[in-house]
Amino acid sequence: MVNTRSQAKMAVNADLFALLAEMKKSMEKGEEEMKQGQEEMKNQFQSHVESKVGEIKDHVNSCIEKIEEDVESVKRDIGEVKGEVERKIEEVEDKVQGKIEEVKEKDQMKIGDLEKNSRTEQSIFRQSQSSRIPDQRSNP
Repeated sequence: MVNTRSQAKMAVNADLFALLAEMKKSMEKGEEEMKQGQEEMKNQFQSHVESKVGEIKDHVNSCIEKIEEDVESVKRDIGEVKGEVERKIEEVEDKVQGKIEEVKEKDQMKIGDLEKNSRTEQSIFRQSQSSRIPDQRSNP
């Protein structure tokens, strides 16, 4: 009986070892499957991230192009406004120069009139002086 019992125990132990070995293989297989699943998820995640990064880069580049177009448009607008301002400045300068010339001409005319009036007054004064002098000489 000892032999049988010992043999039975050994048989049970052998079954347990076989079961443990099978469980170990199953666990190792599960671990391997988990690692593969993790690796696959990691690859999918990385692929998704790279795809999103590509989309973001495309969007950023599109925004940069739009900004560059806007900058060029603003530069054109500034150039147009600058040209218009320069034309207006020239117009104002021409008008001011015209007014200056007008004022100079008027001043010259007034100076001429004043000189003429002054000569006339001097002439009248001399005539009045000369006509008085003979009267004073004859009356003394």
